[in-house]
Amino acid sequence: MSKLTNKVAIVTGASKGIGAAVAKTLAAKGAAVVVNYASSKAGADAVVEAITSAGGQAIAVQGDVSKADQAKGIVDAAIAAYGRLDILVNNSGVYEFGPLESVNEAQFHKMFDINVLGLLLTTQAASPHLGEGGNIVNIGSGVTAITPAQTAVYTASKGAVDVITGVLAKELGPRKIRVNSVNPSLTETEGTHAAGMLATEFEAGIIAQTPLGRLGQPQDIAEIVALVVSDEARWLTGERILAGGGLR
Repeated sequence: MSKLTNKVAIVTGASKGIGAAVAKTLAAKGAAVVVNYASSKAGADAVVEAITSAGGQAIAVQGDVSKADQAKGIVDAAIAAYGRLDILVNNSGVYEFGPLESVNEAQFHKMFDINVLGLLLTTQAASPHLGEGGNIVNIGSGVTAITPAQTAVYTASKGAVDVITGVLAKELGPRKIRVNSVNPSLTETEGTHAAGMLATEFEAGIIAQTPLGRLGQPQDIAEIVALVVSDEARWLTGERILAGGGLR
């Protein structure tokens, strides 16, 4: 029997990148997965197709996590399809970088609405359905450990994820629900390619500071998430797990 057989998982922002890898990995380990997406239906459908063609269970569900009714709709779809919920992976996130002079209200609210409010609203909707042994994993970021220049708003939003993880671990612990964050460093995804972060001095600098000497890959992060939600990690909660090849 696979480690996550009979478990149901929601992965937000799972149409590409780390979220897609997490969804596929949880499904490969036996979970039925709700693949959430905000706008890329084609990407989410491709993830579902990859899972089902490999013999797994998955559905794609549209929803903007920063809207309370849509966050609830994602959870309701999971319950309607599978009758239960065991795992929530809060992966949805956006990032923009720039100096202090470029900070503006729209940028601030966009990042905090999705990265922070979206996490809270989705967890709020999921919490009543999670029973003893339930798991929440928040995808944070290694930026909170290294605080790079020109990332003030993004790093602040991920700092909020770090502390919310600790708060919710205490709040939900009496119900035997575990809450942890997995914080990747620079990872090679469609997003980091599109943002022009790779094949640059920035990438070279990150690799030079990383003891294992390379960028992260989505599968690296997905395997850590799968371990954290498994029973083998049953004594871990409130932890911020740096997943960056040793970068600090």
